[in-house]
Amino acid sequence: MGRLASAYGQAVAAHRAARTHLDTARRTLGVAPTPAASDGAADVVGRLARLGAALAAPPPGATPVARTPVPVRVGEASTPDGGFPVLVPLGGGCHLAVDADARDTRVAGLLRAVVLRLVATAPPGGVRVAGLDTAALGATFGPLRPLVDAGVLDPPATTEDEVSALLDAAETHARAARHAGRDDQDLLLVVATSAPSPRAAARLAALTHAGPDAAVCVLLAGHPPAASADPPPPLGGTTQVRLSERYAHVGDPPGAPFSSDGTGLAAPVLLDGDPPAASVAALGTHLGAATRQGQAVGFADLLPARRWAESSVTGLRTVVGRAGREPVTVAFDDVTPHWLVGGRTGAGKTVFLLDVLYGLAARYSPAELQLYLLDFKEGVSFTEFVPTGRDPSWLPHARAVGIESDREYGVAVLRELRRELQRRATALKRHGVTKLADLPRDTPLPRIVTVIDEFHVLLAGNDALARQSVDLLEELARKGRSYGVHLVLASQSMTGIEALYGRADAIFGQFALRVALPGGGGVLDPLNTVAGTLPVGSAVLNTAAGAVGADTVVRFPDAHAAAGELAALRHELWQARPPGARPPSVFKGYETARVEDDATYAGLRPGGRRPLALVGRTVDVDGTSALFLMDSSPGRHLAVVGTSASGAEVLRAATLSLARQHAPGTARFLLAPLVAAGDPAAEDTAAALAAAGHPVERLDATGLRERIAELAARSASPSTAGAASAGPVSGSTGRTWLVVFGVDAAGGVLGAADPQTFRSGHDDLRALLRAGPAHGVHLLGWWRGLRRLGDDLGGTQNRDDVACLVALNVPGADLGLHLGVHDLAYTPRPDRALLVDRHDHRTRLIVPFARDGHDDDGEG
Repeated sequence: MGRLASAYGQAVAAHRAARTHLDTARRTLGVAPTPAASDGAADVVGRLARLGAALAAPPPGATPVARTPVPVRVGEASTPDGGFPVLVPLGGGCHLAVDADARDTRVAGLLRAVVLRLVATAPPGGVRVAGLDTAALGATFGPLRPLVDAGVLDPPATTEDEVSALLDAAETHARAARHAGRDDQDLLLVVATSAPSPRAAARLAALTHAGPDAAVCVLLAGHPPAASADPPPPLGGTTQVRLSERYAHVGDPPGAPFSSDGTGLAAPVLLDGDPPAASVAALGTHLGAATRQGQAVGFADLLPARRWAESSVTGLRTVVGRAGREPVTVAFDDVTPHWLVGGRTGAGKTVFLLDVLYGLAARYSPAELQLYLLDFKEGVSFTEFVPTGRDPSWLPHARAVGIESDREYGVAVLRELRRELQRRATALKRHGVTKLADLPRDTPLPRIVTVIDEFHVLLAGNDALARQSVDLLEELARKGRSYGVHLVLASQSMTGIEALYGRADAIFGQFALRVALPGGGGVLDPLNTVAGTLPVGSAVLNTAAGAVGADTVVRFPDAHAAAGELAALRHELWQARPPGARPPSVFKGYETARVEDDATYAGLRPGGRRPLALVGRTVDVDGTSALFLMDSSPGRHLAVVGTSASGAEVLRAATLSLARQHAPGTARFLLAPLVAAGDPAAEDTAAALAAAGHPVERLDATGLRERIAELAARSASPSTAGAASAGPVSGSTGRTWLVVFGVDAAGGVLGAADPQTFRSGHDDLRALLRAGPAHGVHLLGWWRGLRRLGDDLGGTQNRDDVACLVALNVPGADLGLHLGVHDLAYTPRPDRALLVDRHDHRTRLIVPFARDGHDDDGEG
């Protein structure tokens, strides 16, 4: 530094001598000399100090820095005549490099000071800082913690994988900024505290050559590296700072050199140190509030200016949030046909899905978009899309909505989608095209988006349902791209799904778009850790099946906080629904099914040829009525089996539905309430029948034995059989309905033999079961156990004598043994039953009919 100071002194002396010669020449020529300062060097230094101070203190937050360089102070030059601030341009394609790394406290302090000044110079949110600190494991940025809390400074990258991901994001930012071409573009400030790996150094060097349109500024410490044998990659647009024992030498800044020969500033510089902690905290508080306000994303930001103005021919697109200040659009198209969404509980998964669904529904009409929505968790994610008692509106795009869906319902929806694929394949073949977008405009087909929340529940275990689900999902994922059928699978975890072993890649490989919310990094590549530090309200969008380098971090609005806006939009869309639009088919897994609410029940009238016994609602897409045809075929009787008190409720629903098909006085109802658990339902049934004008006879066990013997004898009479075949018994009148609540309770009475005829009640019961339907006599009975039913029938060889079966809380293995079916897949659970029709070979899961408030867990 002594030689530098000597050279500076010689330069000052030469300047004074030159000024003296110039004044002498002016006097000789008769020109008035220019007034000179009494001390020229001191005056120059003073003016530099004043100018530097003014330039180094612009109005806070007033200068856009992405594409226009701004002067930033790095230290103070020292001269014999005083000091002055040293400013270098940063931003707008200008960068800074220091030859020592941040393990030198002077370099660490300088980096922190430059970061703070550059952030303070820009408008709130105008600078985002990304740090690389592999040498100190992030400690270099510790004093700037308030900027992390304010959302200005990202958590620093400390491993090679994190550095690579950070540089991926920086390059993505540069490409997006160059494409956007906005004057108010955010600046990404990349701060490397030490010499990175050769590959990372080359990528950083490339960023310095990207120019002002890239909106990236690099602060690189440890360049050039002291111990490197190979020359470092050259930097572009960079001011180089070299450290000596006490001072620093500042090279020529790009575009505004200090020297004419490239030697830089001819004065030693004392670098600035750490900014005061109070200043950092104050700036963090100010920027935190301003940044949150400026970066807040409202639900209205996701919506288009005009409703239903877009076409889905080439795909579906919607805005889901913002990255920086830019809106981010995602698509269902040939590139990203299906989405995989991951996030822990409370991460905002449901909120994100609602944002997407409302955004799509606002852009595309029901003729362009249809929705199938399934929720397998104990929540109400999609309740607002269906009509309720409080709000009759619904989303006109919704076709089927499952709330707390059963797995069987999920399989039914997937089967319906497969049938839709087949219909669309036929349509495409008919027109000689291979993709939905190639269809003629006069034959449009709406695109279908199917959202399955907590889809891992659908695939739980490795049973037949799980295997069917995997098969269907694989087919839909593989073919859906061509036919406009798109899947969104959302879950808390993508691991440990047994049914997917060996097939996960075949299915998930079709899901190009991955959305990782906090805790949802499992949807990304294992090497992609960018989602590890996400705050709630943000997500990583990756369009390369989770691969490193294709990530965009977005912030999305809280749909729950905008409940009023959502309701207004839903009502607006509902009011605009096409004429004749029907509400969606809704399956509410938690809701009691009431026979009085059933559409088939409401349409029943006297005079039908074959009475229908309604027992529940089928777990399928349309929620069809679960029923049995009670015609004259042998075995057309109904057995409800299980200890659950729901058995009495099923008998009540079946009896009331049959009664609606008979005019008063044209049918005979014999009710035998034999167990206490069946008394409430039996009393209600008797009251409803009497109110409808039907005669009702109540029986105890003894009376039941007598009526069975009477009906068996009548059914065995040839003359009665002839009358039955020719008369009204074969129609819907003249029938006898024997309804027994707890048939097994009469086992002792039925088992006793008549001392004169030696016939037992079981003999008469079996005769009645075989011949009764042909004579208009049908038994509706509730047995509380399969063994008791089998004993009453006389063994499994007679099981076809009762062809209609509703199994409640009966073990699947026992039921399969009774039916003679060895691979029956049935797991009993509350408010569910299995319907078996041995004549029609039907086996369906149903929601049995019941009254509100019934005790399903009660046992008879």
